[in-house]
Amino acid sequence: MSEPRAWLRHAAIRDFRNLEKVDVEFPESGIAVVGENGQGKTNFLEAIYYLQVLRSARGARDHDVVRFGTRGFHVALDARTDGDHELAVGFDLAGKKKRVSVDGTPLLRMSDAFGGLPSVMFSPRDIQLVAGSPGERRRYLDLVLALSSRKYLSALQQYRAALMQRNAALRDAARNGTGEDAIEAWEPALAESGSVIVNDRAAWVAEHSPEFTDICVQIGEEGDPRMAYHSSFAREGDVREMLAQALARQRQHDLRRGMTHAGPHRDDLQITLASRDLRAFGSAGQQRTAAIALRMLEAATLRATARLEPILLLDDPFAELDVKRSERILGLLQNAGLGQTILAVPRAADIPEELVQLERVRIESGKLLQGVM
Repeated sequence: MSEPRAWLRHAAIRDFRNLEKVDVEFPESGIAVVGENGQGKTNFLEAIYYLQVLRSARGARDHDVVRFGTRGFHVALDARTDGDHELAVGFDLAGKKKRVSVDGTPLLRMSDAFGGLPSVMFSPRDIQLVAGSPGERRRYLDLVLALSSRKYLSALQQYRAALMQRNAALRDAARNGTGEDAIEAWEPALAESGSVIVNDRAAWVAEHSPEFTDICVQIGEEGDPRMAYHSSFAREGDVREMLAQALARQRQHDLRRGMTHAGPHRDDLQITLASRDLRAFGSAGQQRTAAIALRMLEAATLRATARLEPILLLDDPFAELDVKRSERILGLLQNAGLGQTILAVPRAADIPEELVQLERVRIESGKLLQGVM
């Protein structure tokens, strides 16, 4: 039996990228947004997803997301998740301040609104999860785990803060010739929070690795696709102690280089096909298949954590995939319990047969035109 669905009922978007003023109602099943490239389809999905991750899905800084010539952006969503909620975020360009509210109440900590709209965004850029740098895959792991575990989110915030401080202390010591005390002072915090990150990443990958293989095979991939967490510390033993020892051992090396070299910020999620690194040896189609499998695991993790079918934000997800693979992917999504779906495609003919029932809207120059096709 499938879980209840998250349902985005209404979105009000102001001055987000090229979206000047968008107000749209959503049926429970979702909508299909049709428009040529450059009209704002991806911007529309990105604005919705902003209330899930509180930042740009494409890695842009907040001031770069503000529509040209305006003073800030604002996105407000009315959604049913664990109840009926109003979620809103605004960014003021002049003050460079971001404010988040839930049900009309401003939040002092933005992290309290993190994951407020259970949703997963599939986009052509996802190929970078496989073909890109290790940083892309670390960010993926951090996103999935932070959305599903407050403990992990807290550890990640603490680790990043301590890492920044230790790196600053390294640079200061190199410039001024000061001792190592200021550097060493941040190492216990790094070891403590870093051990949580390493252990939770390794556990999640180990748990979901068979499912990753199964999804890729069902889509049509051959050659034993696998994923594994690669870390100097993901092994039997006390990870916290191992990390503490590595930080102390490499302190002089770090001083010369001005940065911290030991820790989970150096790890990777390895994805292989026939025991070969898919990043280096995989075709574009194989890499895209693996990336879609990763997003499907993200959806499964959110489903298990929130006890809700997450909203699917599909940004032309089947581009460059053959018809059979697209059909298999949709079949897997439907078997898992297809949630509300917001699909963006260049042409109406690109809407898969399985989603033709979705209400259609057209987007032109950042304006959504409901009832016009």
